[in-house]
Amino acid sequence: MVNTQNEDGSGNHSWGCLRNLVRRKQVDSSNGKTETHHHQQLAKALTFPHLIAIGVGSTIGAGVYILVGTVAREHSGPALAFSFLIAGISAALSAFCYAELSSRFPSAGSAYHYSYICIGEGVAWLIGWALILEYTIGGSTVARGISPNLAMIFGGEDCLPTILARHQIPGLDIVVDPCAAVLVFIVTGLLCLGVKESTFAQGIVTTANVFVMLFVIVVGSYLCFKTGWVGYELPTGYFPYGVDGMLTGSATVFFAYIGFDSVSSMAEEVKNPQRDLPLGIGLSLMLCCLLYMMVSVVIVGLVPYYAMDPDTPISSAFASHGIQWAAYLITLGAVMALCSVLMGSILPQPRILMAMARDGLLPSFFSNVNQRTQVPINGTITTGVCVAVLAFFMDVSQLAGMVSVGTLVAFTMVAISVLIVRYVPPDEKTHPVTSSSSSKQPLLCKADASIVDKENAQGGWVLNKENRRKLAGWSIMFTCTGNFLLSYAASSFLLPGLLRYSLCGVGGLLLLVGLIVLSCIDQDDARHSFGHSGGFICPFVPLLPIVCILINMYLLVNLGAATWARVSVWLFIGVLVYIFYGRRNSSLVNAVYVSSAHVQEIRRTSGHSLA
Repeated sequence: MVNTQNEDGSGNHSWGCLRNLVRRKQVDSSNGKTETHHHQQLAKALTFPHLIAIGVGSTIGAGVYILVGTVAREHSGPALAFSFLIAGISAALSAFCYAELSSRFPSAGSAYHYSYICIGEGVAWLIGWALILEYTIGGSTVARGISPNLAMIFGGEDCLPTILARHQIPGLDIVVDPCAAVLVFIVTGLLCLGVKESTFAQGIVTTANVFVMLFVIVVGSYLCFKTGWVGYELPTGYFPYGVDGMLTGSATVFFAYIGFDSVSSMAEEVKNPQRDLPLGIGLSLMLCCLLYMMVSVVIVGLVPYYAMDPDTPISSAFASHGIQWAAYLITLGAVMALCSVLMGSILPQPRILMAMARDGLLPSFFSNVNQRTQVPINGTITTGVCVAVLAFFMDVSQLAGMVSVGTLVAFTMVAISVLIVRYVPPDEKTHPVTSSSSSKQPLLCKADASIVDKENAQGGWVLNKENRRKLAGWSIMFTCTGNFLLSYAASSFLLPGLLRYSLCGVGGLLLLVGLIVLSCIDQDDARHSFGHSGGFICPFVPLLPIVCILINMYLLVNLGAATWARVSVWLFIGVLVYIFYGRRNSSLVNAVYVSSAHVQEIRRTSGHSLA
């Protein structure tokens, strides 16, 4: 048993501070009795069609209308569809992990919630803090990109009404965008009406966007058959930049798939999370991958890759075949896509703030749920105001790389959490110690001691189980360390050759050893009762999560020093907030941990003693 409040002396105080970082909250479970959390619940209003609307709407942005030209010209050539396929498969690895954890732990908070249960408070705080940055900057970037596309529908860059058009502040190098701020406020107001109403609106906008993409696929295919698929009849072949170019293109378009994590953030509002969350995540990702690939096949067939317009590849491809009016329809699709992604960017953040406030890591202001609409109204309004102000004053496109950090770190921790759930699920429960009961704490210790004696009397079974859990824990650490060393060495071309190859060898060896050990030992039996049962089970464990960790770490290492410098500033601010507020106000600050197998016996012993 561990009492987090027992911090007498400087040594114990230091150990207590470190212990705070690894304390884990209790999982809500459908198996047996659990602790009751006295907080307001969100409305159970969503089914898997709503989740598909959220997933597709948050994923398919204007990037598909622009990204295909840049990637085809610079990286993949006619193999663009294969780049999208490989990126989709890579994203599916993370989606499998999200599907299992979201159905096991169907509560608001997404990766923050899973990390808090499986890894600890310190990592969970950093994940939540990084996700706040991701959704804020992501929403501002999307909002800032709507006005130029909206202006194209009205006839050109200067055709928006003066009150909505961009203006430069005299004497300052700042271009304000009133249209972006207005759209953010509209979306925020819509989200405040209720999750079912806002999801219905997002579904309508997403459906319009999908119909535009279907128009591109159907009409484009007709033109391709009519002209003989000229984009594929090239002397350079199908891979003009080689397989390496295609893989580089896959890494570039990988971020076109990251919207499915918005689905998991809605877990608490789903009527049947064990069934609907995996379906929503899987079907939305599959639909997005199919649309991306079909659009890629058609556009490359219409125009040779080297002749594509990098800014408007789809509309210019249709214009080259004499269909000028299609540019307006495609621009409308881009506006619809951006509006849907804007809604998908703002929607999850109030849930993250609410989950962190419930755990005491942020002020309780963010945990308030409106009684009528059953949405976290304070967090939604705060998020909308922050995104609107940022979008109004700043062009944050140069900060877009910071969005990728939050996403990839969350993906990595979710994959690690799957390994922990399968091999070393937490076997302790938390019990708050109040001032009235703290004097009775030695009785708990006495009961726990007797239980330990009973454990020892059981013989070698307990010892073997503990050894297996320790071996699994070390193996998970080895695989994570090996993945990092391998990713870093493979990306650091400036390192001396001997050092680089040595790091690759050490990383590969650690990764291989960890994978072999985890593959040979049995998964923990407690996984069947840890969290809610009957949901999706991630296949090919431990291989799938380990490959997922490797891909995400490789992408993280390759984000660049400038991006990491900016993110480090934000994370440092987060560390200060945690030290001076979150650590002291955490709901686990008065927690005592005991083995879950002995909870009932301790309760009985404590009850008799108190009586």
